[in-house]
Amino acid sequence: MNIDFEKTNGLVPAIIQDADTQKVLMLGYMNEEAFRKTIATGLVTFWSRSRQTLWTKGESSGNFLKLVDIKTDCDNDTLLVKVHPSGPVCHTGTDTCWGEKNEQNPLLFLSQLSDFIEKRKEEMPEGSYTTSLFRDGLNRMAQKVGEEALELVIEATNGTKDRMIYEGSDMLYHLIVLLTSKEMRIEDMARELMERHQPSWHKH
Repeated sequence: MNIDFEKTNGLVPAIIQDADTQKVLMLGYMNEEAFRKTIATGLVTFWSRSRQTLWTKGESSGNFLKLVDIKTDCDNDTLLVKVHPSGPVCHTGTDTCWGEKNEQNPLLFLSQLSDFIEKRKEEMPEGSYTTSLFRDGLNRMAQKVGEEALELVIEATNGTKDRMIYEGSDMLYHLIVLLTSKEMRIEDMARELMERHQPSWHKH
């Protein structure tokens, strides 16, 4: 990774982002030593401009930032650091330095679930229900989507909201498995719905 520390007098901004929620958590600065320590330990380390020393986030509070990924921008003078925070990030006790809640949008989990199911398809671990669906083949996967859709309809017409959510979740999971078997993702359907939302869209 080519980082231009000289361009910014030895320090580069490091934008800290939650790898799961995509929330921006804080902004810090790294010199080359802080960057190397971050890579070596897997814990985000900054250069403190006020104290003129290295500091690993969480070394006093216990709220560490566990490194997931790190990238440079197009000019090689700013870092995007994706992390898993182990607690509130701001010294004031809030989740972010802007006072925002670091909560995951449940819709983002559908993408993570698609990633997980793709990994199951690739690795096919023994004892996994998802593995068994892939081994049973396309017809079985399609059948399961139909069965779960029927159970959803039954709960919608003659059941409770909790059971409707439960059966709808079953249907959605099996739909993602079916999509994965056809090398598609739930985002493909979301993209289709986005297109349909445009005023210029016409039914095929």
